Amino acid sequence: MTELLRNIDVSLFLWLNGKHNDLLDSVMYWASHKLFWIWFYVLLLLLTAVTLRKKTLLLLPVVALMILLSDQGSGLMKRSVQRKRPCHNEHLAGRVHVNGSCGGAYGFVSSHAANTFALAFFLSLLMGKAYRWLPYLLFAWAFFVSYSRIYNGVHYPADILGGAVVGMLAAWLAAKLYFYANIRLTSERK
Repeated sequence: MTELLRNIDVSLFLWLNGKHNDLLDSVMYWASHKLFWIWFYVLLLLLTAVTLRKKTLLLLPVVALMILLSDQGSGLMKRSVQRKRPCHNEHLAGRVHVNGSCGGAYGFVSSHAANTFALAFFLSLLMGKAYRWLPYLLFAWAFFVSYSRIYNGVHYPADILGGAVVGMLAAWLAAKLYFYANIRLTSERK
């Protein structure tokens, strides 16, 4: 069964990774670049500050803890599982379109997926009722960044799925912490 799932994962990767062209090479390279998204993070921070006002100060350390948890959790899994990235897999040599740098040796789970899905899920939990469109935007962004990792040849689809699960688990824990701390602070002020 494990072999069947691995074969499906590799076949799906090769199919998705094989759909490339010059325009998408440029777009997907930048989609994977963390510094490219700073403008997006600033807009999210402004939206959060407008929506949550003073509670934003409580939010910032919780988000930092969440990203630390999702990023370090995904890194720990990479070192534990030790599944080679497709671009480092000698059995796939010559069949993988690598767009940019290949990165470290191991890819399960994707840290990009973990971090983007963590932020998407967390902010959806916090502000999804106030802005019904926000979860759609955030999850589209997380899927786009995650797909760029497959397109660029550095992650299998299962790496992305695993990263999304790790990130959303970190987001769920962070949301619990945020709501608990918010209730505690509110009750102490009364």
